[in-house]
Amino acid sequence: SHNLPPGLEYLNQLDRIIIHQQVELLEAILGTETSSKYEIKNHLGQRVYFAVEENDCFDRNLCSPIRSFTIRIADNSGREVITVNRPLRCNSCWFPCFLQELEVQSPPGTVAGYVVQNWDPFLPKFTIQNESKEDVLKIIGPYATCGYFEDVDFEVKALNEMSTIGKISKYWSGFVNNVFTNTANFGIQVPVDLDVRIKAVMIGACFLIDLMFFENSLDGL
Repeated sequence: SHNLPPGLEYLNQLDRIIIHQQVELLEAILGTETSSKYEIKNHLGQRVYFAVEENDCFDRNLCSPIRSFTIRIADNSGREVITVNRPLRCNSCWFPCFLQELEVQSPPGTVAGYVVQNWDPFLPKFTIQNESKEDVLKIIGPYATCGYFEDVDFEVKALNEMSTIGKISKYWSGFVNNVFTNTANFGIQVPVDLDVRIKAVMIGACFLIDLMFFENSLDGL
């Protein structure tokens, strides 16, 4: 499995990946949402990919945050290298039959892996699976994700949940200065030698976590 999906070589040497949502100024002022756009950067802040969420307005306004979505991730030459798909599912703590699941493809059309929510009464928990649906890693979030605009860490753990090998962080830094251009920033820290397909699945996990826990976090401002 050493033949890399085209475009994923950019993830090969990375142990930190930053996802930076671009909120248009106009959108912030008008309060209506256009399609989400993201930049995916390395630790130096250089863009390696950009991403666009594909959905219709009908879906966004009625179903949020349980909507289905497709996010297309392209490299700087515009070649689509990763596709993130999430089917429509009811999102409720009280009905664990509706656990969230997300599929990551790379190249588009070929499954790279899955992010699967695990039922837990107290903590957000997810399992990262490879293309064969075999469990690879766990992601365990904190007891409360709706903090006071503090950084929130989701720990990336080995399957036994004992050792922590990385984390996905939601950053709120610079929030007050940029009310209109507030950007949802996520940071992914993983071992540099982690399979690049699994790194791609981690990017998908960020989108699912954002949708489930932070999508409406700016509404009250």
